[in-house]
Amino acid sequence: MENKNELEWQLLSEEHIINDEWIDFRRSSWKFPDGSIYEPYYSYSRKDYVVIAATDTDGNYICVKQFRQGTREITTEFCAGGIEKGEDPLKAAIRELQEETGYVSDNWKMLSKLPSNATIADNYAHIFCATGCRKEAERHLDPMEFIDVVIMKPEELAELIDKDGFKQAVHVVAYYKALQYKNGAV
Repeated sequence: MENKNELEWQLLSEEHIINDEWIDFRRSSWKFPDGSIYEPYYSYSRKDYVVIAATDTDGNYICVKQFRQGTREITTEFCAGGIEKGEDPLKAAIRELQEETGYVSDNWKMLSKLPSNATIADNYAHIFCATGCRKEAERHLDPMEFIDVVIMKPEELAELIDKDGFKQAVHVVAYYKALQYKNGAV
């Protein structure tokens, strides 16, 4: 298959099963390049979001612990959150870091924008690095957020990731992108 027409699917029909402020869950019918039809195919839309690989003035990572209902466990991960409609991703990252951790930074770098799950979703993760973070504010958690802030030494976070204990795939990407940036590769 050499050209786009030999790979691209054609949307035949689409039904919005759930469409509210949190998710647009759809059932679709698609025509494949070979002419066959596949249905139902389920996909969804959610808000784009930010993930912040943040380090403090000592070079330690600022992480959060919280319960994740998808896996039904408490996870350690980077600070992250949704981008509000019309909001600049950097402003969302600055807001989320301060709201969830109380930390602020004057040093921000956009590292990547990548699909959250290209197989079934159309939203994007905007990955940022914030360095030299300092605790300057009170946290302002959303009503659904029950979060502990965890400061991790670089070697502790590396070990956690190596042992599959950092259980958010995009956050692992953020870690490696931040390492590349730190080493001058981004």
